[in-house]
Amino acid sequence: MRRSNFEDQPVDYAAVGATQAHDLMQYPPRGFTPFEASIRLGSGEDRFEAASASLLGWDVERGAGVDVLDVKADSSARYGGIRYDDEGNALEPIAVSTEQRFAADGTPYVASGSTARLRGHLGTFRMDERVRIVYVIEEPTVVSFAYGTVGAHRVSGEESFRVERREDDSVWFEVRSFSRPIAPAYRLFPPLMKLRRKKFTTAYLRALSPLWSTPTA
Repeated sequence: MRRSNFEDQPVDYAAVGATQAHDLMQYPPRGFTPFEASIRLGSGEDRFEAASASLLGWDVERGAGVDVLDVKADSSARYGGIRYDDEGNALEPIAVSTEQRFAADGTPYVASGSTARLRGHLGTFRMDERVRIVYVIEEPTVVSFAYGTVGAHRVSGEESFRVERREDDSVWFEVRSFSRPIAPAYRLFPPLMKLRRKKFTTAYLRALSPLWSTPTA
């Protein structure tokens, strides 16, 4: 089991790690709008392992048409940090492995504290953001991570990606986020912000889904 957290870092919002909150949709951080969506990926251990590897190798972002650039590992000492269960009870800190892993193309795997630049577009909606990984969770039935924006120019907030193998052996992929507008257009026209979030989230879900990634005859 590997769980890591990096809360002492310069993201541009205060509620670091709040995408883990079970009641995020009901009680988001003040001034932020929550969003979540999920898709079933299939079932079984092989599907879970494959999806988890893709998740940590940045395949979700790339599959959605977003370039992952300038991935840099955090060079400071890392620790498990305080974690919370679903009832809000504090868990003991867990030591963090310093092992560095790489995707097939040589890109460093997602790791707590690392930074990256995400750049791409879906239709008229553009993304060009610096992000920092604020937590990573690797457990036998759950693999998840979240990044927060750093010096955002369009949208500020946090987004999490979670692959889970449930008791019925089904494998699910969930994307959650909370965000607030920075760009004037999004502040003046809130529906644009909602549409942007929906489009990118849908693209992320499809990027990991065998149904959408497998060509049809």
